[in-house]
Amino acid sequence: MCLAIPLRLISVDGADAVGEVGGIQRDVSIMMTPDVKVGDYVIVHAGFAIQVLDQKEAEENLELLRQIGEAAEQKQEEVRSRRRAGKPD
Repeated sequence: MCLAIPLRLISVDGADAVGEVGGIQRDVSIMMTPDVKVGDYVIVHAGFAIQVLDQKEAEENLELLRQIGEAAEQKQEEVRSRRRAGKPD
Protein backbone atom coordinates (compact mmCIF):
# COMPACT_ATOMS: atom_id res chain seq x y z
CA MET A 1 0.00 0.00 0.00
CA CYS A 2 1.20 3.49 -0.78
CA LEU A 3 0.57 6.62 1.20
CA ALA A 4 0.50 10.19 -0.06
CA ILE A 5 1.45 12.86 2.49
CA PRO A 6 0.48 16.55 2.59
CA LEU A 7 3.53 18.84 2.66
CA ARG A 8 3.84 22.63 2.80
CA LEU A 9 6.22 23.97 0.20
CA ILE A 10 9.06 26.03 1.67
CA SER A 11 11.02 26.64 -1.54
CA VAL A 12 10.40 26.36 -5.27
CA ASP A 13 13.05 26.30 -8.01
CA GLY A 14 11.73 25.50 -11.46
CA ALA A 15 10.22 22.00 -11.42
CA ASP A 16 11.83 21.23 -8.05
CA ALA A 17 10.69 22.21 -4.59
CA VAL A 18 11.28 21.45 -0.94
CA GLY A 19 8.30 20.51 1.21
CA GLU A 20 8.07 20.27 4.98
CA VAL A 21 5.90 18.39 7.45
CA GLY A 22 6.55 17.98 11.15
CA GLY A 23 9.97 19.61 10.86
CA ILE A 24 11.12 17.11 8.21
CA GLN A 25 12.03 18.45 4.78
CA ARG A 26 11.80 16.50 1.53
CA ASP A 27 12.71 17.23 -2.07
CA VAL A 28 9.62 17.27 -4.27
CA SER A 29 9.10 17.35 -8.02
CA ILE A 30 6.36 19.82 -8.92
CA MET A 31 6.32 18.97 -12.62
CA MET A 32 2.70 17.76 -12.29
CA THR A 33 1.61 20.86 -10.32
CA PRO A 34 3.57 23.64 -12.07
CA ASP A 35 1.52 26.56 -10.72
CA VAL A 36 2.31 25.96 -7.03
CA LYS A 37 4.17 28.52 -4.96
CA VAL A 38 5.93 28.70 -1.60
CA GLY A 39 3.40 28.23 1.19
CA ASP A 40 1.07 25.99 -0.81
CA TYR A 41 0.17 22.56 0.50
CA VAL A 42 0.52 19.62 -1.86
CA ILE A 43 -0.12 15.90 -1.67
CA VAL A 44 3.19 14.13 -2.35
CA HIS A 45 3.45 10.55 -3.56
CA ALA A 46 6.75 8.92 -4.51
CA GLY A 47 8.46 12.31 -4.53
CA PHE A 48 5.95 14.00 -6.84
CA ALA A 49 3.41 16.66 -5.89
CA ILE A 50 0.22 15.21 -7.37
CA GLN A 51 -2.42 17.59 -6.01
CA VAL A 52 -2.69 21.04 -4.46
CA LEU A 53 -4.65 21.32 -1.19
CA ASP A 54 -5.98 24.30 0.69
CA GLN A 55 -4.59 24.76 4.19
CA LYS A 56 -7.74 23.50 5.96
CA GLU A 57 -7.82 20.31 3.91
CA ALA A 58 -4.10 19.71 4.49
CA GLU A 59 -4.44 20.19 8.24
CA GLU A 60 -7.41 17.79 8.36
CA ASN A 61 -5.40 15.16 6.47
CA LEU A 62 -2.39 15.60 8.76
CA GLU A 63 -4.61 15.28 11.85
CA LEU A 64 -6.09 12.04 10.52
CA LEU A 65 -2.60 10.66 9.85
CA ARG A 66 -1.56 11.65 13.39
CA GLN A 67 -4.59 9.82 14.83
CA ILE A 68 -3.81 6.71 12.77
CA GLY A 69 -0.22 6.77 14.00
CA GLU A 70 -1.31 7.07 17.63
CA ALA A 71 -3.80 4.21 17.25
CA ALA A 72 -1.13 2.01 15.67
CA GLU A 73 1.33 2.79 18.48
CA GLN A 74 -1.33 1.99 21.09
CA LYS A 75 -2.14 -1.32 19.40
CA GLN A 76 1.56 -2.25 19.24
CA GLU A 77 1.94 -1.54 22.94
CA GLU A 78 -1.10 -3.72 23.73
CA VAL A 79 0.43 -6.58 21.74
CA ARG A 80 3.79 -6.16 23.52
CA SER A 81 2.05 -6.15 26.90
CA ARG A 82 0.17 -9.36 26.09
CA ARG A 83 3.38 -11.02 24.93
CA ARG A 84 5.18 -10.01 28.14
CA ALA A 85 2.30 -11.51 30.11
CA GLY A 86 2.54 -14.72 28.05
CA LYS A 87 -0.85 -14.28 26.40
CA PRO A 88 -1.41 -15.01 22.69
CA ASP A 89 -1.92 -12.15 20.19
